[in-house]
Amino acid sequence: MSGLTVARLQLFHYPSSTVRTTVISSKLHHYFPSSNRYRPRTLHNFSTSGIAQSSSSSIVGDLLDYLNESWTPFHATAEAKRLLIDAGFELLNENDEWELKPGGRYFFTRNMSCLVAFAVGQKYSVGNGFHIIAAHTDSPCLKLKPKSASSKSGYLMVNVQTYGGGLWHTWFDRDLTVAGRVIHSTVNKDGFKPNLETQLIPLLATKSEETSVEPKEKSSTSSSKVTHHPQLMQILSQELGCGTDDIASIELNICDTQPSCLGGANNEFIFSGRLDNLASSYCGLRALIDSCVSPSNLSSEHAIRMVALFDNEEVGSDSYQGAGAPTMFQAIRRIVGSLAHEHVSETSFERTIRQSFLVSADMAHGVHPNFSEKHEEHHRPEMQKGLVIKHNANQRYATSGVTAFLFKEIAKLHNLPTQEFVVRNDMGCGSTIGPILASGVGIRTVDCGIAQLSMHSVREICGTEDIDIAYRHFKAFYESFSSIDKKLIVDF
Repeated sequence: MSGLTVARLQLFHYPSSTVRTTVISSKLHHYFPSSNRYRPRTLHNFSTSGIAQSSSSSIVGDLLDYLNESWTPFHATAEAKRLLIDAGFELLNENDEWELKPGGRYFFTRNMSCLVAFAVGQKYSVGNGFHIIAAHTDSPCLKLKPKSASSKSGYLMVNVQTYGGGLWHTWFDRDLTVAGRVIHSTVNKDGFKPNLETQLIPLLATKSEETSVEPKEKSSTSSSKVTHHPQLMQILSQELGCGTDDIASIELNICDTQPSCLGGANNEFIFSGRLDNLASSYCGLRALIDSCVSPSNLSSEHAIRMVALFDNEEVGSDSYQGAGAPTMFQAIRRIVGSLAHEHVSETSFERTIRQSFLVSADMAHGVHPNFSEKHEEHHRPEMQKGLVIKHNANQRYATSGVTAFLFKEIAKLHNLPTQEFVVRNDMGCGSTIGPILASGVGIRTVDCGIAQLSMHSVREICGTEDIDIAYRHFKAFYESFSSIDKKLIVDF
């Protein structure tokens, strides 16, 4: 009699030999031949020595490392988790009671594809606001179907479904791989301890199927059809160190193997997949971490600094781990309740939201010199010119005159450039998580983003200077918004 098994979930990435990863054994590399054209430039001008750096240091090298580890939202969240733990943040569980304190730094994950991290000001009191940067971890991609095995003309093929609004023609003639998460079984080390009443019942036979009219031959053929190719399952089992029969579930994306790297004559561009929106996610996460490296950074802070990274933005955000779920606002309510240490008045949460401010960070469409007519004549964001503040009269973006003013005041105070974007009247306008979160409970919101080209392509482009500008702008938001917000009175 075999022992009971317990489910275990692991991240998986099956790479080319040119991609650096800490979870892949070298014996697998021969499956995807290497190519010198995929090797990134050496980052001579950028520091990658660790999280705690001076404000004058570039974070571009660290962003490239983050991108090359973040093949899927699961990997992006795992890497963010590692960075937070290394920085001293405490991991919370949504299922547990939270015991928080002023000056503390905390985070939790949901579905391992959504993450919320926050730092409590030493002078926080109930009713004070939250200063939040929100972004998303997902990008358009191809995902394996539940039954992926297929074959045609002598080839084994993998059935996929499209996720988000990708530019799918750019996925042809690329070297592809799979990445995601796998649930597999391991033997319970506590031993097999059956319930003698319910688990000791002998089996007599299979249940008779008298009502079935399907021919035995057809039924046999159907039941023997594999869900996934044995070769794929063998690769997974070798990587995870388990038997193929132990694999209970897989959730895999198709990814381009080409690593993120610098390009351009002066290394002024970043070439990468998933810039939308991992570039924003990393800048927001890094800004939070660096804004509270030491206790003194929070000693005079009256607010709570937060970053929220959601999944499923590319398909509407309506999911358990998406911005459409009340994840962030439930967390705010729990934080307020935990820090009160006594009865919280019924207006505490509402007062907190009224004093809070949200920066919705999602990549922006930069102007392309060959297609400049696609942009409104006076609103053509350029790369290397700072964060783009997005406006839309029909509320496809949540920016208002007030929120734009406050966000630009931060930039002005720190000598940072900003740009403005509005879509042409004869073109449709996309949207993002800003309006979803702003309308959820009525939180002041500004939508902004880093200008990029080839959005939703398998390979995207943005400027190196914009990464550092976004990071400094976000860090300045955490450090100075409390003082700036006091200078403007809207409702009086």
